[in-house]
Amino acid sequence: MKVKKWRSKIKKIGNHANEKENKQEFTPQNSSNHVTDHLALTLKVVKNEIGHNSDVHFREFIIGRTGIQAAIIFVEGLSDKDLIEKHILSSLMADFSKEYQQDQLYVKGSLSKQCIKSQVLSIGDVEEVHSIKEVTSKVLTGSTALLIDGISPALILGTSKVKTRTIEEPVSEALVRGPRVGFTESLSDNTSLLRGSGDIENLSLVKLQVGKRSKKDLVVAYIKEIVNTELIEEVEKRIKKIDLDNVPESGYVEQLIEDNYLSPFPQVQNTERPDRVIAALMEGRVAILLDGTPFALIAPVTFSMMLQSPEDYYERWIPGTFIRFLRYIAVVLSLFTPALYIAFISFHPGLIPTKLAISIIGSRSGVPFPALIEALFMELSIEILREAGLRLPKPIGPAMGIVGGLIIGEAAVQAGIVSPILVIVVALTAISSFSIPQYSVGITLRILRFVAMLCAAILGLYGVILFFLFMMSHLVKLKSFGVPYMSPAVPYRLSEWKDLVVRMPLMMMKRRPKMMHTKDPLRKG
Repeated sequence: MKVKKWRSKIKKIGNHANEKENKQEFTPQNSSNHVTDHLALTLKVVKNEIGHNSDVHFREFIIGRTGIQAAIIFVEGLSDKDLIEKHILSSLMADFSKEYQQDQLYVKGSLSKQCIKSQVLSIGDVEEVHSIKEVTSKVLTGSTALLIDGISPALILGTSKVKTRTIEEPVSEALVRGPRVGFTESLSDNTSLLRGSGDIENLSLVKLQVGKRSKKDLVVAYIKEIVNTELIEEVEKRIKKIDLDNVPESGYVEQLIEDNYLSPFPQVQNTERPDRVIAALMEGRVAILLDGTPFALIAPVTFSMMLQSPEDYYERWIPGTFIRFLRYIAVVLSLFTPALYIAFISFHPGLIPTKLAISIIGSRSGVPFPALIEALFMELSIEILREAGLRLPKPIGPAMGIVGGLIIGEAAVQAGIVSPILVIVVALTAISSFSIPQYSVGITLRILRFVAMLCAAILGLYGVILFFLFMMSHLVKLKSFGVPYMSPAVPYRLSEWKDLVVRMPLMMMKRRPKMMHTKDPLRKG
């Protein structure tokens, strides 16, 4: 008897426990991760997550004459209110009972998810979401969440309305001849610019997400029939390894996917021009576009690409070659002119022609500083003026740089702090650095210029030569996604020198670069 009593007690305790578990099935603690078919409970969980934000709106209503409760959640400013009112609220609150009763899935007192998606909502982008975290994430990026009592997955409706600027000519890459079109901060606008560049077959745009807390869309663009599959896999692998809370600009992506982050030279090219991106894709390269920035990334790259401009190809080959040759001369002048001045004045005055040496000595007779201090003073002044001109408002920025440089140079010569010949050297260096088309490469050369000056001050011309050898050895070793940075010069490929310093006629450039290992090596079929 006692055993039977204990068994009955154990059964009662077990039944009580089961009832307790069943009651706890729909508590906020257990349903905090998934959308349930209880509207009030799901709304409570969502409000606990994002309800404290003043710009998040919760609108509850009754669907038609069904008596079924529903609610939409959207963010003011990010979502299109007109779209919500005309194509969501108006459609759902209208009387569609007669049409719904003819549906095969009609059950009195209930509503089918398929009917809502296919017959009621007149909106293009509809997605089903089961996770509360996904609901809040989509809502905070401009979408509208639709919750219906009795239907467990939430419906995410595409109602994003992000204000973007108009498509304009890129400020950082202005051309005399070429398209007046540049990327914007909207990813959809940028991908449409690539699509609109022409009827490009097999143009693939693969969407990824970066950022752990603030997720952003990122697109990897390539031409499927041209690009090497291994390159695509390597690019996507490096992007997926990015582990940051927020990725506000493509510069973050560039720094996290490059081969050697200790190198001063950029191993990924950034551009605002769709035509430059399309030209790179046609060579078998990959482009990376990030939402929220007009700067796209191109990989892999070579050093020669950094000194090229799209205008080189829009002009005939003779003017294009001449302009490109001038850029290479400008790079050498920008990097070595102050260092050579210091080396010749301090260590090797005998290498200067006699009349010029006498003139330089006469102009420096009252200068109290050695050549290094004199050159550093002027170079630092020019760099500060250049930075100040960038940060000042546009109407007065250029004037500040020009007037400031003239005033400081003239005043320094009058005060006897620097010699007139150094003012000419610094002016030539500054003008040469402005001719470099890629801003990031210009910054690198400006930094290395100071290193070359220090080497010249210590060892003279031998220091300049050693600096050049160390720099070239680093460039030869450097790679961008497995592609040698100095190719086609190193490794030596004479057949690809048609587009290095000299830009040969387009009829002679029928092959894509061999270093890209493309599926289709010919530019023409």
